[in-house]
Amino acid sequence: MSNMMHIILYAIVPILVVMLAGYISGKKGVFSGADAKKFNKVVLDYALPAALFVSIVQASREMLAKDIKLTLISLVVIMACFMLVYFIYKYCFKKNTGADAAVMALISGSPTIGFLGFAVLEPIFGTTPRVALVVAIVGIVVNAVGIPVGLSLLNASKESQVAQAGGKKPNPWKPVIHALEQPVAWAPILAVIMVVVGIKWPDWLSPSFDLIAKANASMAVFAAGITLSAVKVTLNWQAILGSILKMIVMPAALLVVGLIFKMDPMNLKMLVVSGCLPPAFSGIIIASQYDTYVATGTSSLTLSVILFMGFCPLWIWLTDLCIGMF
Repeated sequence: MSNMMHIILYAIVPILVVMLAGYISGKKGVFSGADAKKFNKVVLDYALPAALFVSIVQASREMLAKDIKLTLISLVVIMACFMLVYFIYKYCFKKNTGADAAVMALISGSPTIGFLGFAVLEPIFGTTPRVALVVAIVGIVVNAVGIPVGLSLLNASKESQVAQAGGKKPNPWKPVIHALEQPVAWAPILAVIMVVVGIKWPDWLSPSFDLIAKANASMAVFAAGITLSAVKVTLNWQAILGSILKMIVMPAALLVVGLIFKMDPMNLKMLVVSGCLPPAFSGIIIASQYDTYVATGTSSLTLSVILFMGFCPLWIWLTDLCIGMF
């Protein structure tokens, strides 16, 4: 229970406090919705790419190959959940566009492993290389695969809307190229390539990236608070469904697949906890930058952060129970 209290006080409460500070600042007129977009641009083009690049490039080929089962299950299940969210929001809600669905996939189909991975896993499982392994692998899946895919789907929808208005058939490769041109997409991919090829990242270069990278989480959460104050937030069924898909479906899928393929029990527990982390803040940043699905996405993220305080200990208990049974 002390571990849970540590998680709540040191990982969840700071998020709520910083988000509340941004919300109050927005309501008082200190910052506006336009300012939030500027903050998000700094995060999306500079702070987040730097954070992703440095965290991934410090991994190693041995780390990725050490547990291929963990790597494959993380990749397949998380991206399956990502695409499930996309298809549900695109085809089950008539008013939604493909861009709306892509934003929701980036939010409810992606755990915020980069922001909260170590903050949540280390108090529970200790400061060990195994924790770093899970954070690194899930981080690579979310950031080097999920973000480029989400941006490609989002840009494809935007291009299609423009083409329909002007009658010009869109180039199917243009959205992919446009997505890969953005630092938040190519930076983690470059880092993965460097790790696979075996290019050693000099330790003395990291501080040059760390300074801007450390602004990533705080600025993103603060801007989310400003965005909350600038948009009319309604807790509708789409926002609630997003929280259900993120907090229940993803960790449940990871648990079931992990049990079927007999994953190492400790790795499975860490992977399930990673899966039930709140939605990725990068999704809200991208939503705000593209002015797409901001209100519902922000509402779902806020609800998920609150629900996480209950679901995290619940999933740890359920995973222990299932491991004991099987």
